[in-house]
Parts: sequence; structure tokens; C-alpha cells
Amino acid sequence: MSNFANILPEVLKLCKEVGAFQLQHLQKVGVEAIEEKTANQLVSFVDKTSEEMLVKGLKTLLPDSTIIGEESAPDNRVLTRQTWIIDPLDGTTNFLHGLPVFSISVALFVDGQPELAVVECPALKESFTAARGNGAHLNGESIQVADNALLKNSLIATGFPYYTFGKMPEYLELLGVFMRSTQGLRRMGSAAIDLAYVACGRFDAFFEMNLSPWDIAAGILLVREAGGQVTDFRGKEDIVFDQEIIASSQAMYDSFIKEVALKLG
Repeated sequence: MSNFANILPEVLKLCKEVGAFQLQHLQKVGVEAIEEKTANQLVSFVDKTSEEMLVKGLKTLLPDSTIIGEESAPDNRVLTRQTWIIDPLDGTTNFLHGLPVFSISVALFVDGQPELAVVECPALKESFTAARGNGAHLNGESIQVADNALLKNSLIATGFPYYTFGKMPEYLELLGVFMRSTQGLRRMGSAAIDLAYVACGRFDAFFEMNLSPWDIAAGILLVREAGGQVTDFRGKEDIVFDQEIIASSQAMYDSFIKEVALKLG
């Protein structure tokens, strides 16, 4: 059981404050206020201010902690004893287009292991939380991954490549496999939400490549605490810096990773 579970309510409160700030600016950010960090990677003052709010609040909770953040420390790949991995606005493109599918993702890693996770979805009024050994929750209610074991009965989530296209042919082939063998594919535009939806059973499985640690750090713990399995495309479990992920229920995992590994592994 996590020794840090007692601060989870304060982390959630902080994320809700950041979410309230974001909602104030939803559909109000002009084109002139948007930057393009790299191809198709957008950022606005909302991302930057949100991260500043998170950093200040999280450092107050754990003064000796370090932070890996999308805007403030994107090149940091070192886990100290207490490390926060944060995405202040996962789904920036959705946010800037007025789509309500975006989230705040916060994870605490202690001695290299995920201890706490929050995925806050302000516009959807949903808060996903987890503490190691305490299970995963949605708005305070316990959640579990789906118990479906059959691809033919599944709904699969993914994320489209948007700046690295080296495996595009293989990726499109895999989409074709899942189009024919599942009940459907969805692309939400926020990996943190995709993983949260696997945790609560809305999606049976999720896969994506070319990811950053802040995209998946909180979702890893959510899915595992909800009874699911999270690895890279070859079955490795220590993946927060590995840029690729699959997540599913235990029942779905073997058949799902087989298909993903065949094309992308």
C-alpha cells in the first residue's frame, strides 16, 4: 500500500484548480497565442500557466521532489527518489479547437515505481485517481478493467502518429487488422484519457507509439491498479521512458499484444 496515499486528495484538489483555470479559457485562445514547438506539437499560455500552477503546488506538497514536465523539463529522463511526471494539458490540440476531450495528468514515482496518479478531465467532470495498492477510482468510485477476453467483442483505442512516420505502413496495416477483428477503433487525442478509459472498462485495450513519459505516467498506475496489464510492444513492464505502450485487461492481453507485436514490435 502506498505511503503517499494521504496526499492524493491534495494532488486532486490542485488538479481541479488547474482544470478550472483551463475551462475559463476553453474556446477563447486566439491563433496569435498558439506556438508550434515542433511539427503538429502545439502549446499556448494555458499549457504554460497550468504547468506553473502544478509545479508550485506539487513542490509545496513534497519540497524534495523533482519534476519532469512537458513544458518545464521535457528532456529530463532521470527518476530521483521522489519524481512528479506531469502533463499540464494532455490533448492541447483538442483544447485549442474547443473539443472537451483533454486532461491534466500527474503521477508520482518513488524509487522508480509509480505511487500516485491523477487524470483530471475538467470539461467532462471526471477525476481518475490511483494510489499503489489502493486500487483505481473514478469520482471516488472503484473501477476495474473490462473482463472481455475476445478481440471480436472489443473496442480499441489508439493515437495517430503526428510527427514521426517511419512505421506508418505497419501502423496502417495494424489498423486494418483491428478494423476487421474488433467492434471499433477510437482516437481520443489524449493518451492519459485513453488509459483512464481502459482502467474503467470503456476501452478494452489501447496502443500507441512515439509517446512521452508525461503522456502515460499516470495512466500506467491507473490501469494496473484497476487490474489491467501495461507493457511495451514486446512485453517489457518498465516503460515510462520507452515511447510506446499497450494496455489492456489481463484477459485480453495475450491476443492483443500478439497482433501489435506482429506489426510494430
